[in-house]
Amino acid sequence: MDQNEILRRVDHTILTPTATWEQVKTVCDEGKQFGVASVCIPPRYVKRANGYVGGGLKICTVIGFPNGYATPETKVFETEDAIRDGADEIDVVINQGLAKEGDWEGVLAEIRAVKESCKGRILKVIVEACNFTEEEKISLCRVVSMSRAEFIKTSTGFASGGATVEDVRLFREHISPDMRVKAAGGIRTFEQAQAMLDAGADRIGASALVALMK
Repeated sequence: MDQNEILRRVDHTILTPTATWEQVKTVCDEGKQFGVASVCIPPRYVKRANGYVGGGLKICTVIGFPNGYATPETKVFETEDAIRDGADEIDVVINQGLAKEGDWEGVLAEIRAVKESCKGRILKVIVEACNFTEEEKISLCRVVSMSRAEFIKTSTGFASGGATVEDVRLFREHISPDMRVKAAGGIRTFEQAQAMLDAGADRIGASALVALMK
């Protein structure tokens, strides 16, 4: 797969706490120039970015980010607010504490509540894979599949580890056939991105790949 084909599967990302509007606008300009799948930006800038791109680019944002321990009601409000502002795709962080406790019903109920709030927009569920055992990751695959979200996503990029080829393969093996995988966190080269796609990823979250084209 050539670099342009890879970029068509990339969520071009800027989620640093200090991100300014000028930086977000640059990411939007780059996203349009290189034909990325979406730009993933902080919720604060969704409305402004939506007006700026004028429908020429998918806008993704994050919910419960990066720790995931907000209440379900807060995550639902954040999602509804983002949708009102024009978000096309939502990436939500699970409640990792519930998962560690084995409260899979609680994890599922929260994801389903956010999914309903998406009103048909794409939902990607971030499980922060580096914090879980293989057995827990397999259980998360089952729960996220049951939620009817469109994607399971490996990482926020803000924890101790990011995407791995092994996790992508594990997810692909254990999710439902109609679910997709987003690999994110620490993907800084096209070789790394290609390895994730070869392992079964459908989408790549990255902030560095577009810069390599420039």
